Amino acid sequence: MKVVIIGSGAGGLTAASNIRKYSDETEITVITRENQVAYSQCAIPYVIGGEIESFDEIVMHTPEYYGEHGINIITDSEVFEVVSSEKFVKYRSNNPENRNKNEHGDILYYDYLVIATGGSPFIPPVEGTGLKGVFKVRTIEDGAKIKKWAEHSKKAVVVGAGAIGLELGYGLKQLGIDVSVTEMVPQILPRSLDPDMALKVQDYLESLGVDIVLEKALNEIIGSVQAEEVIVGEEHIYADLVILSTGIRPSIELAKQAGCIIGNMGVTVNERMETSIPCIYSVGDCVEVYDGITGEKTVSPFGTTAVRQGKVAAKNIIGRDAVFRPVLNSVVSVIGELEIGAVGLTETSAKLNNIDVVIGRSKALTKARYYPGCKPIDIKILCSPDGKILGCQIIAKETVAERVDTMALAIAKGVNCAELTEMEFSYAPPVSMVVDPIVLAAENVLEKINTKK
Repeated sequence: MKVVIIGSGAGGLTAASNIRKYSDETEITVITRENQVAYSQCAIPYVIGGEIESFDEIVMHTPEYYGEHGINIITDSEVFEVVSSEKFVKYRSNNPENRNKNEHGDILYYDYLVIATGGSPFIPPVEGTGLKGVFKVRTIEDGAKIKKWAEHSKKAVVVGAGAIGLELGYGLKQLGIDVSVTEMVPQILPRSLDPDMALKVQDYLESLGVDIVLEKALNEIIGSVQAEEVIVGEEHIYADLVILSTGIRPSIELAKQAGCIIGNMGVTVNERMETSIPCIYSVGDCVEVYDGITGEKTVSPFGTTAVRQGKVAAKNIIGRDAVFRPVLNSVVSVIGELEIGAVGLTETSAKLNNIDVVIGRSKALTKARYYPGCKPIDIKILCSPDGKILGCQIIAKETVAERVDTMALAIAKGVNCAELTEMEFSYAPPVSMVVDPIVLAAENVLEKINTKK
């Protein structure tokens, strides 16, 4: 059996590795535009900011490593045609010398094809995005270019206040660069947090000297050869470094060419990660998924999602049954000393979906109050009027990720607020309070629910 995988991100390489795990006989070929594979995109801001020493440290495996395990990786090459009716792809090298030798490209036949083309950075349609000193941030090469340019920069503007944008803003500030982060909506982290929780993160960043500019869209980047000034709204901001952290768009062109059905959010797949075309699967940022709470189509551009999808696709390709379940989009980010986590619906998204919610809060501590080093923790839980847990947001300087994971499991398994308050939590003064802050927030929800009865 021959399997061809387009893309070497988390989804594509996970599919390749798991097919090999379950099958010694399958011939596996991965085709990728990049020269380096198996690296952590999420770690790029931390290398730029100096928390991680070099980009070499975030590369887990080389193409040679995969070759030793029977997975052929064709790097620096691009698939430009998928002929699903005859089960082959055409690809060519991005190296001009190699391309000239075979201008028509090479053909690779498959029994199964996995489209893992990921997403492409969205570049705002404004003047000046092609100037020197203006960067997108998606690949390790992008990160290396930013880090090198930052060595001689004095003022940076990061356009987009999602997690990556804020991590980059903090990292550049740590390098001694004056930083402004701009966002076209009225808050930072709009996908993950409600305005009241986002304000706590904004206050922290501003206390470190990061300038936050809200409700102003990018209008133009000005410069003769390189960036000199950014116009957001009517405001002019001097900048010799501009980073466009304005989100990604699913790369669906090859899937569309293959005849796959494309939805509003990306490639349409079933729970087995199969597309509408027989023997073609798709995983990662290029596909649309179902929201585990609203049931609506959404996107889940996270490495954790891509890995799970890659495993599901691999198992089904080699004949084992597996399904990918709707997502809750658990997320955690670390910005300086601050950890920010969320899962499920925000109050804002609940309103957009006409879902009534009851809000519970707790302001507690990460350890017993008498234990040295205890830190404040702020939790917001969203429930339906009958106590069903719909979402959670947590901000603290430690122990956020594990609590977000606890809430993700509770939501996935249908644990309601009353049941959450009755759950058994571990306790020791150096690591927790005797009553977990999650329980305190859930109890606050129950008090409000019972008051309304």
